[in-house]
Amino acid sequence: MDEKEKFEMEFVIHASPSLLYQYIATPSGLSEWFADNVNSRGELFTFIWDGSEEQAKVLSKKSGERIKFRWLADEEDGASSYFEIRIQVDEITKDVSLMITDFADEDEIDEGKMLWENQISSLKQVLGSA
Repeated sequence: MDEKEKFEMEFVIHASPSLLYQYIATPSGLSEWFADNVNSRGELFTFIWDGSEEQAKVLSKKSGERIKFRWLADEEDGASSYFEIRIQVDEITKDVSLMITDFADEDEIDEGKMLWENQISSLKQVLGSA
């Protein structure tokens, strides 16, 4: 099985880190911009898009700062890939950025980046920072 390639993206977001964390780490927040609906049972999150479901396990999280998930389908395949959404605040300017770390097959990286750009665009609209 080919390992997926890691890619990282940064998006400047005009919102407070504490508000932003609610949108990246809670089912209700994620369902506002990431998926049509999100449910969680403990560390297991179920993401629903157009009637199809994907489940992901929370690998780690730090309140107010970051959350890291692994898709169960990837875990079953023995893949070490994950996706992480991290809030970063610039020490000097106090600019708030969302750092995205994700993995995709080499020929799907551009598609993966485009997907994140669309998702983050939706998040910015929800936050009113578009």
